[in-house]
Amino acid sequence: MTDPVLTVTHLSKTFGTFAAVDDVSFTLAAGSSLGIVGESGSGKTTVARMIIGLEEPTAGTIVCCGNDRSRPSRATDARRTRAREAQIVFQDPYTSLDPYQTVHQTLTEAVRLHDAHASTPYPERVQALADMVSLDARLLASMPGHLSGGQRQRVAIARALAADPRVLVLDEAVAALDVSIQAQILNLLADIRDATGISYVFITHDLAVVRQVTEHSIVMQGGRIVESGRTDDLLRDPRHPYTRALLDSVPRPGWTPRRRAAPAEEPVA
Repeated sequence: MTDPVLTVTHLSKTFGTFAAVDDVSFTLAAGSSLGIVGESGSGKTTVARMIIGLEEPTAGTIVCCGNDRSRPSRATDARRTRAREAQIVFQDPYTSLDPYQTVHQTLTEAVRLHDAHASTPYPERVQALADMVSLDARLLASMPGHLSGGQRQRVAIARALAADPRVLVLDEAVAALDVSIQAQILNLLADIRDATGISYVFITHDLAVVRQVTEHSIVMQGGRIVESGRTDDLLRDPRHPYTRALLDSVPRPGWTPRRRAAPAEEPVA
């Protein structure tokens, strides 16, 4: 039995008098995938930001790769060390990609920054990352503005992997993509996990995503965990009313959106 790669214990975060996260605890086994599910405002993204050090917990602890990461790292070397433990991919990486750099330049910069594979020449490491996420020579030479949403997400994943992290947090990483592209990205992530042994934390409101790519899940509502367990069990037999409501809201085969009635015209004076 190996130690968890990530342990979150009694984690809380308040903004003034508002409790965004309240007493959240979970573990992530090496090589496994955990879903954190909830609607907007449930606190799941705040948890993600605390894991990678973008927010400081009000209370509780975060242990990643055996190191206490409960407080954001200040020194440059400490931040880079932490970045090699956990990375994040956001919903739309377009704003985080330099619009004046090609994809190749972006990946080269990330490899040089983290130097996670010092024994491998930079061009070979960049090519290996590109191959891992299926970016061909044409896409490597492209600017971010010329890429589709799915292609940009592949670049963001490759850039995160340049640090050779053991944990990858995916914050609604496929939410902005259409269903067919979602499936491609999720299959890509499954292949990467099989090849590298990386662990995933999937932040999502979409229960179809957690069903496909996670072994365990937690459901958050109002900053608290209301249900947790094996993903298959949780989705097959949800116990909490909120989890059941989330499941009931998932479109089923044959579902068509209901059109809203047009507003009645005001009488002419």
